[in-house]
Amino acid sequence: MMRTTRTSTKRKTESAGNDIPAPVRGIPAALLTLLALTGIALLLTAADKKTQQESFALVTGTVFRDTGFTLGGAEVTLTPAPPEKPGEKPRVKMKPIKLASDPRGEFAFRVPAVPMRYNVSVRAAGFRSQQKPVSISGDERVDVYFRLEAEPKK
Repeated sequence: MMRTTRTSTKRKTESAGNDIPAPVRGIPAALLTLLALTGIALLLTAADKKTQQESFALVTGTVFRDTGFTLGGAEVTLTPAPPEKPGEKPRVKMKPIKLASDPRGEFAFRVPAVPMRYNVSVRAAGFRSQQKPVSISGDERVDVYFRLEAEPKK
């Protein structure tokens, strides 16, 4: 009677050093540490630059009816004001931004944090429209409040 034995074809990989990829095995640990720290420093620098680029200002406000209640659904428009001096170029080129006030009459615009003048105008059906100037000097929040009067009935 012949006896056959089976052997497993799987290899054990628990030997020391085999879990490190071949291209990395010959590099000294100090150099690997230096490379890792350099990569981390570059990531932190990039994140800091991204944070600096994302600085902004807020133009916020609330629209009220002449009775004192808030007015939701009013059309609010933010436009860059023309330069004060003739021939002067605006600091930021942008198109007018329109939005509707929320049910509580509130609105908010996110604008670049550079010194700039804007006009905020509000209009709603059945009410007289209004416009107010706003100046931004940097990374700040400016609040504007409107109290719209009802149009006289014809």
